[in-house]
Amino acid sequence: MVNVMKVLASGVFDLIHYGHIRYLEESKNLGGDDSYLIVIVASDETVSRVKGHPPIMPENQRKALVESLKMVDEVIIGYKDLDFDKVIQKIKPDIVAIGHDQHDIEEQVKKLILNKNYKIRIKKIPHFSQDNLDSSSKIKKKIVEGSGKKF
Repeated sequence: MVNVMKVLASGVFDLIHYGHIRYLEESKNLGGDDSYLIVIVASDETVSRVKGHPPIMPENQRKALVESLKMVDEVIIGYKDLDFDKVIQKIKPDIVAIGHDQHDIEEQVKKLILNKNYKIRIKKIPHFSQDNLDSSSKIKKKIVEGSGKKF
């Protein structure tokens, strides 16, 4: 029997862009050829609380978009209380993929590994692009700046 590596990735995924695609591709690759990628999409409530504003797209649509990506095997909406211990207990990942800007999540998972003796590897996924449209925030800003133009 083949040992399938479970890889856990997470994010908001509001206005999916190339950086998201590369992050998820690299996350999937961490587990090898037969890996199983589970993605947590942040709930609307969590996004509003953490970012100070609601997402552009509601959680069910963000979840559906991420589910449609070929490298993704399963998607769940995140817990509203951001409890990574509950997530780890439920999913039992072998690897947690951390995006280049997910410092808080990285610290939470490191503490859980130390305090609970979880046998999980943390892998940081590098920033892929210096492109000016490599984040949802930059895309939103460009849309607002260009809103005076006719389409």
